[in-house]
Formats: sequence, C-alpha cells, structure tokens
Amino acid sequence: MSMDLAKKLYAKMPEVFAKARKQFGRGLTLADKILVSHADNFDAQIWERGKAMLALRPDRVAMQDATAQMAMLQFMQANKEKAAVPSTIHCDHLIRAEMGSEKDLLRAMDENREGYNFLASAAKNYDFLESASNKHGIGFWKPGAGIIHQVVLENYAFPGCLIIGTDSHTPNGGGLGGLAIGVGGADAGEVMAGLPWEVLHPKLIGVRLTGKLNGWASPKDVILYLCGLLTVKGGTNKIVEYFGPGAETISATGKGTICNMGAELGATTSVFPFDNKMVAYMNITDRA
Repeated sequence: MSMDLAKKLYAKMPEVFAKARKQFGRGLTLADKILVSHADNFDAQIWERGKAMLALRPDRVAMQDATAQMAMLQFMQANKEKAAVPSTIHCDHLIRAEMGSEKDLLRAMDENREGYNFLASAAKNYDFLESASNKHGIGFWKPGAGIIHQVVLENYAFPGCLIIGTDSHTPNGGGLGGLAIGVGGADAGEVMAGLPWEVLHPKLIGVRLTGKLNGWASPKDVILYLCGLLTVKGGTNKIVEYFGPGAETISATGKGTICNMGAELGATTSVFPFDNKMVAYMNITDRA
C-alpha cells in the first residue's frame, strides 16, 4: 500500500466534503464521502442517485488471472508507456481445487503456462506514473500467492479508498471502510489508460446493526439474513452501507465477509465505517 496515496486523498477530503454538503443541502453518508472525493470533476458532476452517470478516479485496479488477460490486452491497445494508477494481477482463479494445494498448483502451472507467462511479461512492461522508483511494473502475484480479495484486503485497501477489480467479489475491501467495486475488463483497461471510470450513481441502502453476535452466529449470518430479505436483485445499482453499534463488534475480516457476499444481493458494493476493529487489522498487517 502507498501511504502517499492515502495521505493525498485525505488531504483533499475536507474541502470537497464542504462543497458536497453545500450542494446537496444535507450531511454526507460514508458512501457519499468516498464518491465525492473521487469525482473526476466535482463541480461539473451531476449528483442524482439512480439517474446520473458518475465519472470517478479510482485509487487502484486489481485483476484476477481469468479476466486480466483481456483487460491487459485492451490496456495495451492504448499504447501507454505506464499504467495511470497502481494496478495488480492476481493468479488465483485458474487454479482448480481437487487434489490438494501442491498438486493443484502444479497442474495449474502446466495447464495455464501460456496465460501466466503472458501476464507476468505484460506486467513487467509497465510502471506506475506516480512512482518512478518502482522497478517491478504492474504488480504480479504469481499462482499460489493468495486469493485476490484477501490479498487486496491485507495489502492495498484502506479506509476511504475507491478500488475497482475485475471480479464480482471485489467488495470484500469494504471490510476496511473503502468502496471496492467489481467491474469488467474494459473498465479496468480504461482506468489503467488514464480515463475516468463511469458508473451509474448508486442508490443507497442503510443497514443499522445493533447488539452483537452470540453463540454459533457468525458475520456470514448477517449477510445471509439480508439476502433473505432483499433477494438476489435487491441490491442492484445500490451501495449497502452498514452502521450502528453492532458494526463495531464485528472484526475487519468479518466485515469483509459481509461485504464480499453483498455481491449475492446484486449490490454495486458494500461498506462499513472506520472503527477500532479496522485499526487492529491495519496494525497487524503492518499498515499502522
């Protein structure tokens, strides 16, 4: 994670929040704050939930190996020398779990050798605009290095960030108080090429959590209950924002699980507010 990236974002937030409160005529939710602070041009942007198209500037792009191949091919067509934002490739989806980790990994390396070689070499050809000292190109997480969503949570997500990823369960990053949103390969390629990301301004569902989990209950039960209420279409074109005293009792990884499974609602993404559980997780993953 680049601390400079977070500090630069936080530095501009007070000014844009004041603008947004004045323009909206109300206070801001956490989702509002993240969206307005990533607007390509706040003053020119129309803000109307469910109707307006937003032009946003994500902090990061994450790609899994099955979709990264097309995303990288599309990005290469832009003829750019460097990626405009920090980007990473994670080789996890093409590994089939059948015979145990060691055998499964060896088989994946054999079956997908051409794809892995392409992604590794393509990543080395590019660098980040903001980091001339980075000699590793676009980040490449080789097969066996970890599941994309967990790697992003452990290394790259931070409170207030906007991350797009080429997988439907990218919202896992909401466990650290950011908006992490699943997109198609074309969207990822465009952002890497320097274009703003366009998305329908999501509507908002607020979920107030009270009490705390007891006995055999786990964070997964929270989202399963919500799925029962809203069904697989109830979250379409909406951000689910959790809050309330109950949210503070759930671990950061538990929050990540709830946000991850928000995809089963069809939600654009889900997010939790910053709290001491996130502080503990940032500390333990060396991002104090």
